[in-house]
Amino acid sequence: MARGGKSRARGAPRRWLWRLAALAALFGLAFAAWLWWDMRSWRPDPGLYPEQGAFLPAGGGEVRFATLKAVGAQFVYLPLAPGDPRAEAPGGFADRFVRARAAGLRVGVVLEFDPCLGADAQSGVFAQMVPRDADLLPPALGLSSLAESCAPKVSDAAVESELMTLINQIETHAGKPVILKLSRGFQERHGTATALARDLWLSRDRARPDYAGRPWLLWSANGALVTEASASPVEWVVVQK
Repeated sequence: MARGGKSRARGAPRRWLWRLAALAALFGLAFAAWLWWDMRSWRPDPGLYPEQGAFLPAGGGEVRFATLKAVGAQFVYLPLAPGDPRAEAPGGFADRFVRARAAGLRVGVVLEFDPCLGADAQSGVFAQMVPRDADLLPPALGLSSLAESCAPKVSDAAVESELMTLINQIETHAGKPVILKLSRGFQERHGTATALARDLWLSRDRARPDYAGRPWLLWSANGALVTEASASPVEWVVVQK
């Protein structure tokens, strides 16, 4: 009888540990669910960031630009990818470009940099699709894709050289310095924020990004904001004062 009592006594703390672990896991799941739900609608305080807008995902379906403006966007950036067969189709880049401007939004273009493709081909797409217009926002280059999948293989030095050539070509066409929409992975690989003296556009949900090591101009503060303007979430962007 004494041995049985000792066994039960030893088992009691273990049961409490399991219960505490289960309770902690339950709280963790509840917090994650709350955070996911909150991030669907969270935006930075407009008192701190009075200028706010959106970056639309490519191929994200119908966008009601007047509604986007009504929910607080003052500007919109549209993605343009070299080789996109839908760029001139209904609902594609050209169509969105016209409708965004008609809704009274300030419009900018993000050319998604392809490290496997030469600068001339990419700047040619930009020059073909984006008019020379002083009213447009400064163009941005989306820097997220790395060269691992390129065939034939492309060295980091070649990527950086083509990127600099592309920047010069885009700036010549637009008449404005480009903004570098820089991902953490691209920065870690190429050190672009240090190497190139251009304004930065960084991304980090809810918390101010610091991975570039210097101040930024634009911040994608919520990568999946749900609004009435679009069936697909949009990337919500604020401007540093």
